[in-house]
Amino acid sequence: MSNNVNHVVLSTDLSIASRGGGLICGTLREPSNGDARAVVVIHPATAVPERLYSGFAEFLAELGYAVVSYDYRGTGRSGSPKDNAALRMRDWMDQDVPDVAEWAAARFPHVQRFAVGHSVGAHALALGSGAAGLSGVVGIASHAGVTATVRGLAERAKVWLILSAAGPLASKVLGYMPGSKLGLGEDFPAAAMLEWSRWSKLPGYFFDDPTMHAAERAAAVTVPLLSLGFSDDPWATPAQIEAITNHLTSAEVERRTYSPADFGVPAIGHMGFFRRGLREGLWPEVAQWLEVRTATSRTE
Repeated sequence: MSNNVNHVVLSTDLSIASRGGGLICGTLREPSNGDARAVVVIHPATAVPERLYSGFAEFLAELGYAVVSYDYRGTGRSGSPKDNAALRMRDWMDQDVPDVAEWAAARFPHVQRFAVGHSVGAHALALGSGAAGLSGVVGIASHAGVTATVRGLAERAKVWLILSAAGPLASKVLGYMPGSKLGLGEDFPAAAMLEWSRWSKLPGYFFDDPTMHAAERAAAVTVPLLSLGFSDDPWATPAQIEAITNHLTSAEVERRTYSPADFGVPAIGHMGFFRRGLREGLWPEVAQWLEVRTATSRTE
């Protein structure tokens, strides 16, 4: 890449007011000279803390990008799940994602803007939330999360137990989803768990929820998308990734599937892209795509 220079990175804590009430807490990483070549917002997956994204954010910032990462409301630093019990997944998608995107646009008005969405973070972008004015989107392991399609009998049974039985029951009893105790990442709001549970039983996921208007929204998205999947991910299989991307009928979509052997690592799975062991192998693949899009945007 032409920008293979390690910039000194400045890190700043953020608190962004949400249109739905409360604060979205996150981190801005940028070159210390303040001369960002473009801005990238990382929209997280469900129950995944911001800290998972810190290595990748630092990597991009060292290449000259300003990078924003954050926690959805009711997770991590952005408020307790019990105090935000009524927040649904669609509220993260339609409020938190565009709230952070709009903050980034206002903070960096004169450079290209990109987004990286992990799982539900890319769902929001595929439905047009937070996508206005972007030069490109990267979707990481973003799929239609239908339990019946999970690969492997044991994994499918585990997902069913969490999403259809233990998770909804615990959420109703406790007022939040105890993800940290049930092996599903961080704790998060009860309403998000219940909506996720309901969507996971629909053959078309949220495309079968008429209140989402998902097919119409996806068809209106025109931002170029790079969608990555991994051969050892039992959730985001190629068919379930394409169950999302096939609805992006007005966008240029590039699909790539990588295997752990491609980078000499034992596993990647659903979370592994963001682990630091892939800094020298897989992360530059995304950085190169961003580089090309940034250069293209500047010459158009």
